[in-house]
Amino acid sequence: MLKRLFLIACTVSFIGGFTTGKSAFGADFDEEMMCMAENMYWESRNQSFRGLIAVGNVVMNRVKDSRYPNTICEVVKQGPEVKSWKSDKYYPKRHKCQFSWYCDGKSDSIPLPDEALFETVRAMAVKVAAGFFGDMTAGATHYHAYYVRPSWAATKTPTVRIDAHIFYRWEK
Repeated sequence: MLKRLFLIACTVSFIGGFTTGKSAFGADFDEEMMCMAENMYWESRNQSFRGLIAVGNVVMNRVKDSRYPNTICEVVKQGPEVKSWKSDKYYPKRHKCQFSWYCDGKSDSIPLPDEALFETVRAMAVKVAAGFFGDMTAGATHYHAYYVRPSWAATKTPTVRIDAHIFYRWEK
């Protein structure tokens, strides 16, 4: 019943945002939740509801783990940076981030056809960060698509497969 009410709330917030052209969450949507929503969207936008939540679970598990940064945005943006040759601004080093979308060199603008989906993901991000859905990854701090074989996978404990992702826990 609670999940049904949440889905209704997501639908209402989507309709409100769609009709007004503004987020139902207001202009001052918390930056941490935006980092979570962007990560969930870019890493798992083609996955199920569970797949989106599981990616959010990994971010929260890292925030709680002393081996990672302490905030959602720091976890999502973790990785080496390089100084721009044009200015004093720093950018993520391409293909060296913890989450591939963040440093793939592609635009991070949400495509117009996906704005409704992103609004729903924003609502989900708040719930994931609050622990509303629980941790369906059994403490996972890593994941990868089933069709790749990263070298680090052999050093982690597999926990679950959800959609196209295999999740792993980094034992202490």
